[in-house]
Amino acid sequence: MATTAFSVVIKEIEDRRENLARVLVDGAAKDFAEYKSLCGEIRGLSQAHMFITDLVRRMEQDEDE
Repeated sequence: MATTAFSVVIKEIEDRRENLARVLVDGAAKDFAEYKSLCGEIRGLSQAHMFITDLVRRMEQDEDE
């Protein structure tokens, strides 16, 4: 994927998701509420990542047609 606004956003999402996962693995959540919040943010970032990569794929397919 060429360096585009999409690739920058995807990279930021991946970096944030990895950082949050590292926090969970390290057991740094103070309590169950924080754990649930971190899991929810990871889930949201994963969905955003999927939506953006699907959009990029569809745009690339439209360009090829």
